[in-house]
Amino acid sequence: MPRGVRPPSAGLGATATDSGSRSASGSAPTSGPGSANSTSIGSGSGSGTGLGSGSDYGFDPGVGSRPGFGSGGVDGVGRGLLVFFHGGGWVVGDLNTHDALCRAIAADAGIRVLSVDYRLAPEAPAPTAAEDAIAAFTWAVEHAEDLGVDPDLIAVGGDSAGGNLAAVVAQQTVRRGLPHPALQVLLYPAVDLVARRPSRDLFSEGFILSENDIIWYRDHYTPDPTLRPDPIVSPIRAKDLTGLPPTYLTTAGFDPLRDEGLEYAEALRAAGNPLTHIPHPTLCHGYANLLTVPGKIRQAHTHLTNYLRNALY
Repeated sequence: MPRGVRPPSAGLGATATDSGSRSASGSAPTSGPGSANSTSIGSGSGSGTGLGSGSDYGFDPGVGSRPGFGSGGVDGVGRGLLVFFHGGGWVVGDLNTHDALCRAIAADAGIRVLSVDYRLAPEAPAPTAAEDAIAAFTWAVEHAEDLGVDPDLIAVGGDSAGGNLAAVVAQQTVRRGLPHPALQVLLYPAVDLVARRPSRDLFSEGFILSENDIIWYRDHYTPDPTLRPDPIVSPIRAKDLTGLPPTYLTTAGFDPLRDEGLEYAEALRAAGNPLTHIPHPTLCHGYANLLTVPGKIRQAHTHLTNYLRNALY
């Protein structure tokens, strides 16, 4: 199946929502929120802002990726960096689908955002995306000076499948003795590819992400079912959750992934990790990419960016 083929009902995790997004060709917009300090690292689907090349920055995390760098270094931008992994079920989505969101986070939180275009299934099944995410984060730490950031203020984050990858990075960097994130930001994350919880039945149809979508994504990302209980794809199944970075985790009330997010929040808290859990009871899966919708969605975005400003600026 070619990259970019959409699931039975394509969700908002693969849709950019405002004029700050890149064009289909991957070129940078001429305007848009946060354009001065939003950065992308990609495998070719988005060109970034065209400032610098891989050889200029020594980017070689072992995934054949190609970087593009925003200008950075602007007044009012702090020394923090959020390494962001887009949603899309590990199968769809790219730099373009989440460009507007990343720019808005960068502008409103006053930090830099590094958006990572990890390899997608089915061409690159699990754990490829997870290993790409780990490589991208460790590269960012090693090149913090080039990026104009403090290596101690580099966080990871993502939405849905990207939240899964951020959680995996937080766990695996600690367990492997690598530099670990200052913070993990998990927006309605997918954290369990094995168990089915009540919210999967309650919201199986009609709420952006359907049950058929979940199965379709899972089967493409993990065609080998024996891998699904492994924490490299199901971080909630890690036997040891102690010693992880502080967590900002959101759940949406009308989301089939709600209950696994709630359970992961409780597991992190029980293991003694600093946790900020923000439930959004009136929102659905994929709300972060609906920034043009006023009301609760904008409030959720403002809460997130205020938190990031306080934590990373």
